[in-house]
Amino acid sequence: MIRVLLVDDHTMVRKGIRMLLQAYPDVEIIGESHDGNDAILKAAQLLPDVVLMDLSMPGGLDGFRASREIHKQLPKSRIVILTMFDEEIYIQQAVQVGAYGYILKNSHGELLIEAIRNVQQGKRFYKTSIADEKIRQWMGQQEQASIANQRSRVLGSILTDRETEIVRLIALGYANKEVADKLMISVKTVENHKTNIMQKLEITTKRELIQFALRNHFLDLAL
Repeated sequence: MIRVLLVDDHTMVRKGIRMLLQAYPDVEIIGESHDGNDAILKAAQLLPDVVLMDLSMPGGLDGFRASREIHKQLPKSRIVILTMFDEEIYIQQAVQVGAYGYILKNSHGELLIEAIRNVQQGKRFYKTSIADEKIRQWMGQQEQASIANQRSRVLGSILTDRETEIVRLIALGYANKEVADKLMISVKTVENHKTNIMQKLEITTKRELIQFALRNHFLDLAL
Protein backbone atom coordinates (compact mmCIF):
# COMPACT_ATOMS: atom_id res chain seq x y z
CA MET A 1 0.00 0.00 0.00
CA ILE A 2 1.33 3.45 -0.99
CA ARG A 3 0.49 5.97 1.73
CA VAL A 4 -0.17 9.44 0.30
CA LEU A 5 -0.41 12.89 1.89
CA LEU A 6 -2.39 15.34 -0.25
CA VAL A 7 -1.49 19.05 -0.03
CA ASP A 8 -3.62 21.69 -1.78
CA ASP A 9 -5.35 24.84 -0.55
CA HIS A 10 -8.54 24.10 -2.53
CA THR A 11 -10.95 21.72 -0.83
CA MET A 12 -12.62 20.73 -4.09
CA VAL A 13 -9.28 19.88 -5.70
CA ARG A 14 -8.35 17.65 -2.77
CA LYS A 15 -11.77 16.00 -2.92
CA GLY A 16 -11.39 15.33 -6.65
CA ILE A 17 -7.95 13.81 -6.29
CA ARG A 18 -9.10 11.67 -3.37
CA MET A 19 -12.02 10.33 -5.41
CA LEU A 20 -9.71 9.63 -8.34
CA LEU A 21 -7.16 7.71 -6.26
CA GLN A 22 -9.82 5.68 -4.44
CA ALA A 23 -10.13 3.64 -7.63
CA TYR A 24 -6.66 2.21 -7.09
CA PRO A 25 -6.41 -0.43 -4.33
CA ASP A 26 -2.65 0.04 -3.84
CA VAL A 27 -3.02 3.73 -2.84
CA GLU A 28 -4.32 5.16 0.42
CA ILE A 29 -4.81 8.87 1.20
CA ILE A 30 -3.68 9.05 4.82
CA GLY A 31 -4.07 12.79 5.27
CA GLU A 32 -4.78 16.18 3.72
CA SER A 33 -3.22 19.60 4.26
CA HIS A 34 -4.32 23.04 3.11
CA ASP A 35 -0.95 24.81 3.29
CA GLY A 36 2.78 24.18 3.59
CA ASN A 37 3.08 24.64 7.33
CA ASP A 38 0.36 22.10 8.01
CA ALA A 39 1.90 19.77 5.42
CA ILE A 40 5.22 19.72 7.27
CA LEU A 41 3.48 18.87 10.54
CA LYS A 42 1.27 16.19 8.96
CA ALA A 43 4.23 14.63 7.13
CA ALA A 44 6.18 14.35 10.39
CA GLN A 45 3.18 12.74 12.11
CA LEU A 46 2.01 10.41 9.34
CA LEU A 47 5.29 9.52 7.55
CA PRO A 48 3.77 9.24 4.06
CA ASP A 49 5.40 7.35 1.23
CA VAL A 50 4.40 10.06 -1.23
CA VAL A 51 3.40 13.72 -0.81
CA LEU A 52 1.30 15.30 -3.58
CA MET A 53 2.24 18.98 -3.28
CA ASP A 54 0.58 22.04 -4.77
CA LEU A 55 2.87 25.05 -5.30
CA SER A 56 0.69 28.11 -4.91
CA MET A 57 -0.99 28.17 -1.51
CA PRO A 58 -1.84 31.75 -0.45
CA GLY A 59 -1.93 32.40 3.26
CA GLY A 60 0.59 29.70 4.16
CA LEU A 61 4.02 28.36 3.34
CA ASP A 62 4.38 27.78 -0.41
CA GLY A 63 4.90 24.33 -1.91
CA PHE A 64 8.58 24.79 -2.70
CA ARG A 65 9.58 25.71 0.83
CA ALA A 66 7.37 23.01 2.30
CA SER A 67 8.85 20.45 -0.09
CA ARG A 68 12.40 21.43 0.83
CA GLU A 69 11.67 21.05 4.54
CA ILE A 70 9.85 17.72 4.16
CA HIS A 71 12.66 16.38 1.96
CA LYS A 72 15.17 17.49 4.58
CA GLN A 73 13.29 15.92 7.50
CA LEU A 74 11.92 12.84 5.71
CA PRO A 75 14.13 11.94 2.74
CA LYS A 76 12.25 8.67 2.26
CA SER A 77 8.97 10.51 1.67
CA ARG A 78 8.86 11.16 -2.08
CA ILE A 79 7.38 14.47 -3.20
CA VAL A 80 5.37 14.91 -6.39
CA ILE A 81 4.66 18.49 -7.40
CA LEU A 82 1.10 18.74 -8.75
CA THR A 83 0.56 22.18 -10.30
CA MET A 84 -0.63 24.25 -13.25
CA PHE A 85 2.82 25.83 -13.72
CA ASP A 86 4.73 24.43 -16.69
CA GLU A 87 7.49 27.07 -16.90
CA GLU A 88 11.17 26.16 -16.74
CA ILE A 89 11.88 28.21 -13.63
CA TYR A 90 9.33 26.24 -11.59
CA ILE A 91 10.50 22.85 -12.81
CA GLN A 92 14.16 23.63 -12.13
CA GLN A 93 13.24 24.79 -8.63
CA ALA A 94 11.34 21.54 -8.06
CA VAL A 95 14.52 19.62 -8.83
CA GLN A 96 16.47 21.80 -6.42
CA VAL A 97 14.09 21.21 -3.49
CA GLY A 98 14.26 17.45 -3.97
CA ALA A 99 10.92 16.68 -5.63
CA TYR A 100 10.90 13.23 -7.25
CA GLY A 101 7.98 14.01 -9.53
CA TYR A 102 6.36 16.91 -11.32
CA ILE A 103 3.09 16.68 -13.23
CA LEU A 104 0.42 19.14 -14.31
CA LYS A 105 -3.06 19.33 -12.82
CA ASN A 106 -4.65 18.96 -16.26
CA SER A 107 -2.97 15.56 -16.73
CA HIS A 108 -5.16 12.47 -16.95
CA GLY A 109 -5.64 10.27 -13.90
CA GLU A 110 -3.50 7.44 -15.21
CA LEU A 111 -0.50 9.77 -15.28
CA LEU A 112 -1.01 10.70 -11.63
CA ILE A 113 -1.11 7.10 -10.43
CA GLU A 114 1.90 6.33 -12.63
CA ALA A 115 3.79 9.18 -10.97
CA ILE A 116 2.87 7.97 -7.48
CA ARG A 117 3.94 4.41 -8.19
CA ASN A 118 7.20 5.44 -9.83
CA VAL A 119 8.40 7.84 -7.15
CA GLN A 120 7.44 5.39 -4.40
CA GLN A 121 9.94 3.02 -6.04
CA GLY A 122 12.62 5.73 -6.00
CA LYS A 123 12.29 6.68 -9.68
CA ARG A 124 12.10 10.25 -10.96
CA PHE A 125 8.90 11.14 -12.83
CA TYR A 126 8.73 14.54 -14.55
CA LYS A 127 6.07 15.08 -17.24
CA THR A 128 6.36 18.67 -18.48
CA SER A 129 7.06 20.63 -21.64
CA ILE A 130 10.77 20.78 -20.75
CA ALA A 131 13.00 18.28 -22.54
CA ASP A 132 13.86 15.20 -20.47
CA GLU A 133 17.56 15.68 -21.21
CA LYS A 134 17.52 19.14 -19.67
CA ILE A 135 15.77 17.87 -16.54
CA ARG A 136 18.29 15.02 -16.23
CA GLN A 137 21.07 17.59 -16.47
CA TRP A 138 19.55 19.61 -13.62
CA MET A 139 19.19 16.44 -11.56
CA GLY A 140 22.83 15.55 -12.16
CA GLN A 141 23.92 19.00 -11.05
CA GLN A 142 21.73 18.74 -7.96
CA GLU A 143 23.15 15.32 -7.07
CA GLN A 144 26.70 16.65 -7.39
CA ALA A 145 25.82 19.59 -5.16
CA SER A 146 24.26 17.23 -2.60
CA ILE A 147 27.36 15.03 -2.59
CA ALA A 148 29.57 18.08 -2.11
CA ASN A 149 27.41 19.34 0.76
CA GLN A 150 27.40 15.90 2.38
CA ARG A 151 31.18 15.69 2.06
CA SER A 152 31.55 19.14 3.61
CA ARG A 153 29.32 18.16 6.55
CA VAL A 154 31.27 14.95 7.12
CA LEU A 155 34.62 16.66 6.93
CA GLY A 156 33.34 19.48 9.11
CA SER A 157 32.49 16.95 11.80
CA ILE A 158 36.00 15.47 11.60
CA LEU A 159 38.28 18.47 11.22
CA THR A 160 38.14 21.91 12.80
CA ASP A 161 38.20 25.03 10.61
CA ARG A 162 41.86 25.59 11.48
CA GLU A 163 42.76 21.99 10.66
CA THR A 164 40.95 22.31 7.34
CA GLU A 165 42.96 25.45 6.56
CA ILE A 166 46.20 23.64 7.33
CA VAL A 167 45.34 20.64 5.16
CA ARG A 168 44.51 22.95 2.26
CA LEU A 169 47.77 24.87 2.57
CA ILE A 170 49.81 21.67 2.80
CA ALA A 171 48.11 20.38 -0.33
CA LEU A 172 49.04 23.63 -2.06
CA GLY A 173 52.70 22.89 -1.31
CA TYR A 174 53.39 25.16 1.65
CA ALA A 175 56.03 24.04 4.14
CA ASN A 176 55.34 24.10 7.89
CA LYS A 177 57.11 27.47 8.31
CA GLU A 178 55.13 28.98 5.46
CA VAL A 179 51.86 27.64 6.88
CA ALA A 180 52.78 29.09 10.27
CA ASP A 181 53.56 32.50 8.76
CA LYS A 182 50.39 32.55 6.70
CA LEU A 183 48.17 31.66 9.68
CA MET A 184 50.25 33.71 12.16
CA ILE A 185 50.86 30.77 14.48
CA SER A 186 54.03 28.98 15.56
CA VAL A 187 55.66 26.14 13.63
CA LYS A 188 55.16 23.96 16.70
CA THR A 189 51.41 24.65 16.59
CA VAL A 190 51.31 23.67 12.92
CA GLU A 191 53.13 20.42 13.70
CA ASN A 192 50.71 19.66 16.55
CA HIS A 193 47.76 20.28 14.25
CA LYS A 194 49.26 17.99 11.60
CA THR A 195 49.66 15.21 14.17
CA ASN A 196 46.04 15.58 15.27
CA ILE A 197 44.83 15.69 11.66
CA MET A 198 46.64 12.50 10.72
CA GLN A 199 45.33 10.71 13.78
CA LYS A 200 41.75 11.76 12.97
CA LEU A 201 42.07 10.71 9.33
CA GLU A 202 44.05 7.57 10.17
CA ILE A 203 46.87 8.38 7.74
CA THR A 204 50.59 8.34 8.39
CA THR A 205 52.41 10.30 5.68
CA LYS A 206 52.33 13.75 4.13
CA ARG A 207 51.75 12.16 0.73
CA GLU A 208 48.61 10.44 2.00
CA LEU A 209 47.45 13.74 3.50
CA ILE A 210 47.85 15.53 0.17
CA GLN A 211 46.04 12.74 -1.68
CA PHE A 212 43.20 12.98 0.84
CA ALA A 213 42.98 16.75 0.29
CA LEU A 214 42.88 16.37 -3.49
CA ARG A 215 40.28 13.58 -3.43
CA ASN A 216 38.01 15.66 -1.21
CA HIS A 217 38.41 18.91 -3.15
CA PHE A 218 40.11 20.88 -0.37
CA LEU A 219 41.68 23.13 -3.00
CA ASP A 220 38.18 24.29 -3.99
CA LEU A 221 37.34 25.45 -0.48
CA ALA A 222 37.20 29.20 0.07
CA LEU A 223 38.90 29.78 3.39
